[in-house]
Amino acid sequence: MTTAEKYVTAAYCVVFALVLAYVLIMALKLQRLERDVDELARRAPDEDAEDAPRETAQVG
Repeated sequence: MTTAEKYVTAAYCVVFALVLAYVLIMALKLQRLERDVDELARRAPDEDAEDAPRETAQVG
């Protein structure tokens, strides 16, 4: 294997590692977002409870 082929192979390995790391980071973010959405859905009131009293919050 020539020196040029070794450099090309190394470059492909680096690019592959970067893409793999990016996909892993995105998968972890997606997993966290899915947990957050599930938590919000669990906290959301039922559709039948539209007349239920709401919490008041101070603004500002």
